[in-house]
Amino acid sequence: MSARTKARKRALDILFQADVRGEELAIMLATEAKRASSEPDRQVSWLYARDIVDGIIDNRDEIDEQITTFAKDWSLQRMPAVDRALLRIGAWEILYNDEVPTAVAIDEAVELAKEFSTDDSGSFVHGVLARIARSS
Repeated sequence: MSARTKARKRALDILFQADVRGEELAIMLATEAKRASSEPDRQVSWLYARDIVDGIIDNRDEIDEQITTFAKDWSLQRMPAVDRALLRIGAWEILYNDEVPTAVAIDEAVELAKEFSTDDSGSFVHGVLARIARSS
């Protein structure tokens, strides 16, 4: 598993925990940063996970607007928390990270949706992110 795949899983965990606990994302990120400082062997995946979460914090309104626009008849609140987090990660990579090819961002989000969410989540995440990609 690549360092970026591991980083996406870490970012997913941070976003999901913040969402479910009703915590500020910045607070969850700080908690994870403290834990990460004691795990130097996981430093590479932590750096990209932090970039993802920081990027989502900085661009959340725009990211959520894109997701809401292209999630046909689904509000953010109605989506499963895992799907919402994965869509934010994928949308950030598509819209704000030129180092990650769009196809990779979509594929990674879909694979994580298949692993951690509902049976229909993979196709849902793919559809929303593909529409975001086409519009950008």
